[in-house]
Amino acid sequence: MKHQPTKKIIKQGCQLLLFLLLMALTFYTIFHNNDIGEIFTALKSLQPSYFFLAVLCALFFVCTEGFMIWYLLRLTGKAPGLIRCFGYSFIGFFFSGITPSATGGQPAQLVSMKKDGIPLGDSTLTLMAVALLYKLVLVLTGIGLLFFRRDILYTYLGGYMALYYLGLFLNSLLVVLLLLVMFHGQWMERLLLSAEQIGIRLHLCRLSEKRREVFHRTVADYQSTLGFFLTHKSKILFAAFCTFLQRCSLFLLTYLIYRGMGLSDFHAITVMLLQAAIYISVDMLPLPGSQGISELMYHTVFAPVFTGGTLAASMYITRGISFYLLLLLGFLAVCKEYCFRRASADAPYFQSR
Repeated sequence: MKHQPTKKIIKQGCQLLLFLLLMALTFYTIFHNNDIGEIFTALKSLQPSYFFLAVLCALFFVCTEGFMIWYLLRLTGKAPGLIRCFGYSFIGFFFSGITPSATGGQPAQLVSMKKDGIPLGDSTLTLMAVALLYKLVLVLTGIGLLFFRRDILYTYLGGYMALYYLGLFLNSLLVVLLLLVMFHGQWMERLLLSAEQIGIRLHLCRLSEKRREVFHRTVADYQSTLGFFLTHKSKILFAAFCTFLQRCSLFLLTYLIYRGMGLSDFHAITVMLLQAAIYISVDMLPLPGSQGISELMYHTVFAPVFTGGTLAASMYITRGISFYLLLLLGFLAVCKEYCFRRASADAPYFQSR
């Protein structure tokens, strides 16, 4: 047990190192093929009003998740203030950004909520609902694109269509599995145990009671989420609508940068749909923050859109606002959470409703 904190620190250090390495390789790959002077000229041409609106869209994206956490926690009877829930969202964004497949966000949020005195069952239920709605909206958007605007996908994605299909498949598979766990929990638990037995026979893993407890607890949590959904149908529909607006805010951000650079040949819907296609393609890839592939795909997809030497600059601005700026704010939220928490009162943040 004494070695667990050390192992955790080493693991987090390796993840951060991988993140920084990917960031360095990404910037090198893109910068060395572009004229730096041309990029800075394009940056100077960006209209401040559009830049400001783009920053607001990025903040809206993270704060909307915080609003949904606050909104759903209130239904459980115990919730902290709205500003504190914004903090949970920024903490989740930071840890999601530096871990592969965004696996570190929710555990970090659960830890923060637990320290605030929020019952683990309530926080788990809320975050599961938020995560499921997030994935569900992304999948429905992807399917809608495929059925109604396939022409745009094939025209602009080109060789990345395979990646789009993979991203849509992985997201859809995750949503289907989560729904199966919610509606057929006992069947899914037996399936997981059968898979464990196969793994043991093939010497891929060892028998573990702790693992089985995790299976049982996870299934129970998702079945509780189903009950929560059925009990608050209208509230969940409102949260789903908020999730849709949240997703659209990042897609709109790219269009604002497009207009801010004095470009107007493409309609807002086209630019937003192309950005949505990129997010769907890279969302489930096991890379911290989807670094590298997001930039490379952007460079290909938006080449016909951002003309006149604005492509590279638009990518740096769009990615900088939608990811690196939010990551920095998330880092500051984490610093406040873990470095200055002792200076705050020990009383829980939540209040019974």
